[in-house]
Amino acid sequence: MTAIPLGPPRRLVEFTLDGQEARVPEGSTILDACRAAGKDIPTLCQGDTLTPKNACRVCVVEVEGARTLAPACSRKAEPGMEVHTDTERARHSRKIVLELLASSVDLSTTPKVAEWIKEYEAKPDRFGPDAARLNEEPKIDNDLYVRDYDKCILCYKCVDACGDQWQNTFAISVSGRGFDARIAVEHDAPLTDSACVYCGNCIEVCPTGALSFKSEFDMRAAGTWDESAQTQTTTVCAYCGVGCNLTLHVQDNEIVKVTSPHDNPVTHGNLCIKGRFGYQHVQNRD
Repeated sequence: MTAIPLGPPRRLVEFTLDGQEARVPEGSTILDACRAAGKDIPTLCQGDTLTPKNACRVCVVEVEGARTLAPACSRKAEPGMEVHTDTERARHSRKIVLELLASSVDLSTTPKVAEWIKEYEAKPDRFGPDAARLNEEPKIDNDLYVRDYDKCILCYKCVDACGDQWQNTFAISVSGRGFDARIAVEHDAPLTDSACVYCGNCIEVCPTGALSFKSEFDMRAAGTWDESAQTQTTTVCAYCGVGCNLTLHVQDNEIVKVTSPHDNPVTHGNLCIKGRFGYQHVQNRD
């Protein structure tokens, strides 16, 4: 048997979390500690396969002695620190952020946002109908996936996945400033004229549905998309010998999209164009 090398053991960091003693491995974030303790801290821009960008600010918590609220997704746990996750200040900040996002972005396909808006009693409509929105049609310029920037919260996860953290294709980036900031390809060209290799790893990390499978987009438009009726089966990609794991999402005996487990040591949630989009032959019944 081949021995699996293990990293050096990490010492435990002890601190106080909502009045209770908490112990987490050194290097863990406050969000890691909250999740280990079963606390539901809302977050949108945090991804378990990407370096935190601190973009959405929905996960802020209060650290005693700190002047400002701290983003739990990136703030490392420190010995002796006292963290409070449910103070009036932290809840008010999350409420305002949710209101600002929901007033300017279509969050209809963002998981759990409706629950958070209800929990924090956020009222996005109080900003009125003139809140800044792009109000542009979804970009459908290929047969694999759709870009709907009316749902984009500028979390930069797709930029990181396409860039130096995973794919190193650098097909997409942020253009514009302020209210004009947006995710775009070079010269705002069609995706087919860009450096995109259609790996779909940007779709994998998108938290709002701004990037989605063409199959999912079409089914949502037709009113037939039903996640509760879908099954998920993890298998091994048969295209090459790397051994990537695929999770097949099946509805009505048809594969509707393909993802990859984020905890898989081979792929870490990433796939190539064949693995993510090349499943049509499986259900070709001609």
